[in-house]
Amino acid sequence: MASDLHKLPCLLLFFFFFFFFFLFITISYAELCNPNDKKALLNIKKAFNDPYILTSWDPQTDCCHWYCVKCDRTTHRIISLTIFADDRLTGQIPPEVGDLPFLQTLMLHKLPNLTGPIQPTIAKLQNLRFLDLSWNSLSGEIPDFLSTLKNLFVLTLSFNKLTGKIPNSLSQLPNLGGLRLDRNQLTGQIPDSFGYFTGEQPPSLILSHNQLSGKIPSSLSRLNFPSIDFSRNKLEGDAFMFFGADKMIQILDLSRNLLEFNLSEVVFNQSLTSLDLNHNKVFGGLPPAMTELNLQYLNVSYNRLCGQIPVGGALQSFDLYSYFHNKCLCGAPLGPCK
Repeated sequence: MASDLHKLPCLLLFFFFFFFFFLFITISYAELCNPNDKKALLNIKKAFNDPYILTSWDPQTDCCHWYCVKCDRTTHRIISLTIFADDRLTGQIPPEVGDLPFLQTLMLHKLPNLTGPIQPTIAKLQNLRFLDLSWNSLSGEIPDFLSTLKNLFVLTLSFNKLTGKIPNSLSQLPNLGGLRLDRNQLTGQIPDSFGYFTGEQPPSLILSHNQLSGKIPSSLSRLNFPSIDFSRNKLEGDAFMFFGADKMIQILDLSRNLLEFNLSEVVFNQSLTSLDLNHNKVFGGLPPAMTELNLQYLNVSYNRLCGQIPVGGALQSFDLYSYFHNKCLCGAPLGPCK
């Protein structure tokens, strides 16, 4: 009897150890993924016809461990959905993407068989900060409802088949830091509202390789854009809105347009590191003040420039292809002036 009582503490210790070990295992293997998020993801998979890239989306497993998704460590809600580089995925953007209310990043990228319009239910994703729908085959117009995503920091719709005008309402995105609409089939003018972004820092604007026309809005002179790429469009007139000693622009690409202005009268800002004006109708000469710039890239070829290339700074570090096919531009690296 005494020996049995002596064994009791050991038995209790074993019992408690087993109990807490079992509890630990149960907690460790408990599913963390929110059931509503899991349901939405499985509907997205079904809408995409169960593509190979989503093989790990097994309803018997925890969706926080699935490929292409990321859960918040605290709330365990889906905050990121990134599906990219799969030419076997077909269909349109599923409306169920709007059923992931905590989503901060939505990337559907390099899916050449992703077609149709930009899904309206995306407007429900009010926590969205990064929206990348680039390198797909999306069509239709850029929808106004994107302006309701007030937390959006980066909007990338490049390399699609989008048509129509750029919505004025995109300027209502107060936190936008970057806007890429390049390589689509957009037409019309650049919105005048783009001179009225309300954020602390205006976004970088990449609108190249479209069919935009008309003059660049003078309202853009109100803001200090860090980077502008309006190349390969049909823009006309002046580009004064990007020049001036008080500007902070670093990269300016206006190449392959129909712009016509006197480069001699331009005042450059000291932060400019890349300037591309090739294939326009720019006339005048290169201002001597350009020798004071820390240029890393320069191309003013195929214009109507005249006079000697100023000597100094970085101007002689560029080859003749940065300057050739002008009216009467001369001096190193081109031939000597007559």
